[in-house]
Amino acid sequence: MQLRNYMPKTLFGRMLGIILVPMILVQIVTVFIFYERHWDSVTRQMASSLAGEIDYVVRQAGHQPDTDRLADLREMARRHFNFALIFSEGSILETSKPRVKQTGYAAETLAENLDRRLNFPWMADLDSDADLIAIDVQLANGVLRILVGRKRILSSTAWTFLGWTMGSSIILFCIALVFMQAQIRPIRQLANAARQLGLGRQTDDWQLSGAKEVRLAGRAFQAMRHRITRQLSERTAMLAGVSHDLRTPLTRMRLQTALMPQGEETDALEQDISELEKMIDGYLAFARGEGEEKSALVSLDQMLGQMISQYDKLQSGRLVWQPPEGEVPKLEVRAQAMRRALDNLIGNALRYSRYAEVRLKARDDNLYIFIDDDGPGIEPEQRADALRPFVRLEQSRNKETGGTGLGLAIAHDIILSHGGELSLDTSPLGGLRVVVLLPI
Repeated sequence: MQLRNYMPKTLFGRMLGIILVPMILVQIVTVFIFYERHWDSVTRQMASSLAGEIDYVVRQAGHQPDTDRLADLREMARRHFNFALIFSEGSILETSKPRVKQTGYAAETLAENLDRRLNFPWMADLDSDADLIAIDVQLANGVLRILVGRKRILSSTAWTFLGWTMGSSIILFCIALVFMQAQIRPIRQLANAARQLGLGRQTDDWQLSGAKEVRLAGRAFQAMRHRITRQLSERTAMLAGVSHDLRTPLTRMRLQTALMPQGEETDALEQDISELEKMIDGYLAFARGEGEEKSALVSLDQMLGQMISQYDKLQSGRLVWQPPEGEVPKLEVRAQAMRRALDNLIGNALRYSRYAEVRLKARDDNLYIFIDDDGPGIEPEQRADALRPFVRLEQSRNKETGGTGLGLAIAHDIILSHGGELSLDTSPLGGLRVVVLLPI
């Protein structure tokens, strides 16, 4: 398995990983060093000191301490060592029980030091009381119990260190999180603006922020968007003017042919004039691209159902609509432009075939529209050219019917402007399959 398969997919996730992974590694190394060195050293020093003090008290007590000696010893142990002494005369330690009633590094270290210093049998209880440690020493005439505070062997600096370490890490992480969100926000704005431009939607300029490189990229994108918008507007205006200029002489020609005697020559001339008018309308429609239309939520299954119902009134039985199974989500599209694209695709299928089918499916966060026909189809090596503007294939799909070579190109341009894809394939019916993919 490659490492990138486990990497976060988003920039925010990767930046978070860049911060978290070193932080966690540093914490692990720091804690390891603390426990291996500091904790070990401090615990050994505290255990050795406590064992030495206990040994001193036991030596002062002697083998058989009397009442007066015990009284003086209690006062001395309380004043100098903060020990509490309890003497049980005639008691005997139960040697069959474990000498230390607790496991752990601190208890083991204390046992090692007591074994090394005391010459009397002893037992230690570190488990019965949460605040005290009891060390019982067997003397000749009884058992001397020494009560010691648990803090004498268990250092609180470890928990303090861990608390400060975890607390500072959480604070630093929160600060880094806020900082990363502030850095990611302008990148998200840029990505959203690019997506809106790709979908053909008009967006306003936004306040540039973030790092210098991000601001430069945002400024370059805004300038590019303005250039593209200006060029599209100029192209549309130019072609609209050209169309108007061409229509005027065409209108005069049509009036002149109407005044001429009817015959084969006038019929051919009128046919040429009609073809020129269609070409001008097609060029202008391709240049305009319905770019000024506002987007809105549209139900494509309802749109396709209405369009196919209208087709069925004129060409009954030639076009079959297979509605989707289940509910299909609405898409934010330019309704008029999308209707024009689908109309071009369905019209092409009916123009070059006897029978066609239209299906709509929702799958993997995408909508798929399949348009199949039983016509002659398009050869695989010519399918890429068929989507280019002003390309007329040499096969019968254009030869017999004429056209400007813009039907598929206009549909392709509109689908791309909505962030979708249009592809050509071989249909199960034997003709051409047109696949339209639109992101949900």
